[in-house]
Amino acid sequence: AKAGITGGTPRTIEGPLYVAGAPESVGFARMDDGSEEGKIPTLIIEGTVTDTDGNIIEGAKVEVWHANSLGNYSFFDKSQSDFNLRRSIFTDQDGKYVALTTMPVGYGCPPEGTTQFVLDKLGRHGNRPSHVHYFVSAPGYRKLTTQFNIEGDQYLWDDFAFATRDGLVATAVDVTDEAEIARRGLNGPFKHIQFNIELVKDQAAAPSTEVERRRASA
Repeated sequence: AKAGITGGTPRTIEGPLYVAGAPESVGFARMDDGSEEGKIPTLIIEGTVTDTDGNIIEGAKVEVWHANSLGNYSFFDKSQSDFNLRRSIFTDQDGKYVALTTMPVGYGCPPEGTTQFVLDKLGRHGNRPSHVHYFVSAPGYRKLTTQFNIEGDQYLWDDFAFATRDGLVATAVDVTDEAEIARRGLNGPFKHIQFNIELVKDQAAAPSTEVERRRASA
């Protein structure tokens, strides 16, 4: 705000579970490895990346990652395949990205871990609502670190990590129309989330949005 930067999709926390090097594609990616097929609802996330004036941004890099049905992330959870539920999707000529994946669930800090130990001392729970993480970047624009939390989760506005923001609450809509199911190439009903992204043009005098920190890489 001090730098005169306003607008764009709200930012929020990155979290500690990003892994660099996820498979890349243009326009569309299937994020899951099929191991939970039939056990948890299929989810399609799609959206358009634009600037704050509504101009589409082709070739924006949309990095997406989220937990599986047990609240665990690949790489850190060795039972999952490499890069399960992690992808980098470059927007197509219409500025669009589509991710075919599974519904994430909320989860809590490990009950015997040090984080929960501290939270217990504070009289606080360590639960997070169901959510999906994003990095979004494009030349000439400020890198966006964000995530959306999913409407209906009991911890939506009681996230121990304080990451919920107005403008970052997504609704998963049930799709049962047979024609739409067929158009998507699916075998049955699915859930759909529309998450459009607005990037802010970079300014030389503004603080960088790149955060230097230790991150996992595979």
